[in-house]
Amino acid sequence: MNKKCFQCNLVNYATAEICKRCNANLSNLHFAETNSNSPKSNILKRAIICGVVCLFVIFGFYLSLIGSAKRLNLEEKQTVQRAINIIEQKGFSREAFMLDYLTAFRGNDNWLNASIEKENAYAATNFPFEIITLYPDFFNKTNDDMERAAILLHEAQHLKGADEKDAYSFVWKNKRKLGWTAELYGQTNIYGKVGEQTKEFAPDVFKCDWNETGDCTQ
Repeated sequence: MNKKCFQCNLVNYATAEICKRCNANLSNLHFAETNSNSPKSNILKRAIICGVVCLFVIFGFYLSLIGSAKRLNLEEKQTVQRAINIIEQKGFSREAFMLDYLTAFRGNDNWLNASIEKENAYAATNFPFEIITLYPDFFNKTNDDMERAAILLHEAQHLKGADEKDAYSFVWKNKRKLGWTAELYGQTNIYGKVGEQTKEFAPDVFKCDWNETGDCTQ
């Protein structure tokens, strides 16, 4: 290993004791080099390199998810924005912020979602990459922006790491605050499906006996 002078930065031969340019003493340089290669220093360097590599791998994985799915068109983006605006206006500011600024929306499956079987899905979320895929039924089989807001409110829980039980429970318990009530939407297909799925994933919400449906939110 060559010795680099601390005073003038000249690289000297490893056997040199005096710098050829400035005559600085190089006898302490070997000690400094040996000390810098201590076990703790090596472990720290390896940990930093490992961390950087992991970040690059994760970022590459994220790019592959984003790049393998199509973007929403302008009309679809406007539809999504109206639904997000409803969520914000109804007081779900945290969810609205995440949907508005932290989420990448896509119009079809990325390679990861394509490998998973789905049935009658309106949307899917890739956590923790904050990617939401909106399927055609989200736009075509919902009655209005309020029902789309209910779906996005559900997906926003997944953005925070919630499982299906917590996501269904949150939306069903807050449907009146959202304005997605049985009085207005009780006969729609989506309201009925979400109710059935909430019973399946979060049965505790339907354990009350003061009404015939058992719905504790009524």
